[in-house]
Amino acid sequence: MSRLNKARFQLFPNEFKILFVLLIFLLLIGLVGQISASNGECSVSVKKHLLRIISGFVILFAISSCRLKMFYNYAYVFYVFALLALIIVELLGIIRLGAQRWINLGILTVQPSEPMKIALILALSRYYSLLTSSEISEVKNHYIPILLILFPSLLVLKQPDLGSAFLIFCTGISIVFMSGFPKKIFATIVGMGIFSCPFSWFFLHDYQKNRILTFLDPDRDPCGTGYHVLQSKIAIGSGGFWGKGFLCSTQSKLDFLPEKNTDFIFTTITEEFGFIGGCLIILLFIFLISYFFWIAVREKTVFAKLMCGGLGVLLFLHVFVNIAMVMGVLPVVGIPLPFLSYGGSSMLTFMVSCGLIMSALADKWK
Repeated sequence: MSRLNKARFQLFPNEFKILFVLLIFLLLIGLVGQISASNGECSVSVKKHLLRIISGFVILFAISSCRLKMFYNYAYVFYVFALLALIIVELLGIIRLGAQRWINLGILTVQPSEPMKIALILALSRYYSLLTSSEISEVKNHYIPILLILFPSLLVLKQPDLGSAFLIFCTGISIVFMSGFPKKIFATIVGMGIFSCPFSWFFLHDYQKNRILTFLDPDRDPCGTGYHVLQSKIAIGSGGFWGKGFLCSTQSKLDFLPEKNTDFIFTTITEEFGFIGGCLIILLFIFLISYFFWIAVREKTVFAKLMCGGLGVLLFLHVFVNIAMVMGVLPVVGIPLPFLSYGGSSMLTFMVSCGLIMSALADKWK
């Protein structure tokens, strides 16, 4: 690392220590959860997860050592490449579990909807950084951002991947709101969107309709669409206050709990470490999300503020939707828990997010 970049990290090391401590704790908990999901064995999935953590740190340091201006300059380029990747998925993507969401690159498989989340945040942040306050107050100047949000959201929805499409759309809309969009008009549009939600039922796939019906009544199909959430709630409840102990879970070990190392990793961990373990995970995420927004408030430039705020919203939505999903508060939509769930694309997305946060903080004091 160059002398200049070393100086950037030595200016305010305590801020970086906060991020690293939170990150390391979450990654360690995730690794313990992956080992538990593999019945205490150092399985192939555990080795891959560990390799992704190491690769993630390499990417994090690479991103954080770059000037924020580079991401500003290439924001639209990142967006175009991410959008092209989503189009390629429609043409050449591989199908898993009935969905066409991945591109096979030989040595690894990539889910383009994940990097699109970061690319969209960068593109919107750059667009609004070029507008004056008076320009932002004019609704016509928000047409382009809305299109930037709708294109990837509709492509991901077509895969079909309702969960990721929802996150992309909500993250993008949050940046539009944070930019200074007229609040009364924004509230009117949101109200109209909520009012029109029932009509979206006719555009959903059958499996998506079943998930919503199962959310409203989990007992309607306990051995089918309601199986996942019922087993998850049983596992979380059976963990009690202190949990059953490491590798002593029953729902997970006896394979009653599906997707125990991916979308339902929170359930796997809370069955063994109980209410205390679940609260610890939630508390760590609250601190990390608050850290993202704290950096956003401290930043001076519009681009940095919106970027950090958008990354904070993205992290919050992932955590909230996943934990609410496995507890039966929201329908099952297949959203991984950041840093804990098995999956390379999700790990890459949030390691890049942390790298961008570090780059913004270091750049502030150049």
